[in-house]
Amino acid sequence: MLLERGVRFAQHSFILYLLFFLMWGRGRGNVFAWKLYLWSSFKVSAFSTWDKELPKFVFDPRYMLLGVKDRKVCFEDFIRTRAEEERKEKRNKLKEKRDAFKRLLEEARLTPKSLFSDFVVKYGKQEIFKGIEKLRERETLFNEHLEELKLSRKSKEEELKQAARGRIEKLKNDFVELLREQKSLSVRSHWKKVKAAIADDSRYKAVESSSLREDYFKEYIKTLTDTSNEPGVAAVEERDRQERIQASLREREREVMMSRTAQEKEWDREKEELRKSEAAQHFKALLVDMVRNADATWHDTKKNLRKDHRWELTELIDDHEREKLFRSHVNNLLERKRLQFRRLMEETSQITLTMPWKKARKLIKEDPRYKNFGDSDERREAEYDYYLREKMVAAKEDFKKLLLEIKSITYRTRALVQESEKHYKDVIDVLKNDKRYLILDCEAEEREKILQNYLVELEEKGPPPPPTATNPSDRLKRL
Repeated sequence: MLLERGVRFAQHSFILYLLFFLMWGRGRGNVFAWKLYLWSSFKVSAFSTWDKELPKFVFDPRYMLLGVKDRKVCFEDFIRTRAEEERKEKRNKLKEKRDAFKRLLEEARLTPKSLFSDFVVKYGKQEIFKGIEKLRERETLFNEHLEELKLSRKSKEEELKQAARGRIEKLKNDFVELLREQKSLSVRSHWKKVKAAIADDSRYKAVESSSLREDYFKEYIKTLTDTSNEPGVAAVEERDRQERIQASLREREREVMMSRTAQEKEWDREKEELRKSEAAQHFKALLVDMVRNADATWHDTKKNLRKDHRWELTELIDDHEREKLFRSHVNNLLERKRLQFRRLMEETSQITLTMPWKKARKLIKEDPRYKNFGDSDERREAEYDYYLREKMVAAKEDFKKLLLEIKSITYRTRALVQESEKHYKDVIDVLKNDKRYLILDCEAEEREKILQNYLVELEEKGPPPPPTATNPSDRLKRL
């Protein structure tokens, strides 16, 4: 407080510092003045260091107010004081923001069934709402307010029920007192006759339900029965009926309670699943921002992720689930890099289906996609070999499709090729016009073998049936 008052009077005022120096010498006044000018002239941060701030004021004449040894001590004392003040201010501001947010919740007139998403849509643009930075803290305050509303509503309902029970109990006691005043009552008394005798009494009229009056009468009669030890048949039957009714009511209450409990458990489970799903989405977003290396390990990555404030939003999922999401993210990174590496090999036209890895590496090693695939050359070579095997299989299948498309190659072609080499050359000239033939130049023997096998297959099948011919199996079915 003293420091802040000094700022208003002593900012940019060298004369005031000299007065402190002359009045108190090198004692307490110098310490106060030096702290004052640190705050007013340089706005030294409470979390800074001596080495960092020293160049700002080392050439200032006010720097000489204290001795050499006392300057750093005074600076550190100033830092500690300012840090404590700033922490206190931060706590007070946070408390003010929370109190303002709670007032906003009260002004919103929420109910125990209100949803946080609806509250965000309605009040999310207000500065009071944005004052609480963490979404999880906003939701926590919202849920706490709902719990308070629920407790308040339950307590009010309980008070009303208690008051109603008290009124009913008083009316019952008054009615029983009225019955006690009837000296002629006995176990053999009938309700119709007793009712006619007491119908004008205010205590009778206070009990509005006629069936309830009769029930009170029968209960009172049972007490007379117990006292006189002369039970009547009607009293016994009535007692049994009442016991059956009470048992049925208790059973119904138990069923309703079990049904409500099961429903509430289901609601709680759905809410928990939704919160876990949101936590998983926050963790995935955190992985996208923080983990971009496919060779990262979970042990090292977890330490870095904990330092991010978004880690708190993932508290609902356990470490096993986090590690599972991390593995999936790393696999996706690796798959993307693998696809980029494959695209690099496909774009390099000099690579043939039989080129060894050492030659292919010289052609692609300067491309960034080569380096991004990882640091292991063995992994690149393994991926290259797998790529060539796939390309070879695909090239052979494409060549077979090409042979099927060439209509000039028929069941007679093999015989003609054996008779004349010129006919074979004509077939090859036709095939050379398609890249599916040329891509197998590096495997000429295998290509020739596929061609000869195809010619033999056509010759064995013979001429194709005419378009109007009927399938023999269809003729047999008709017969």
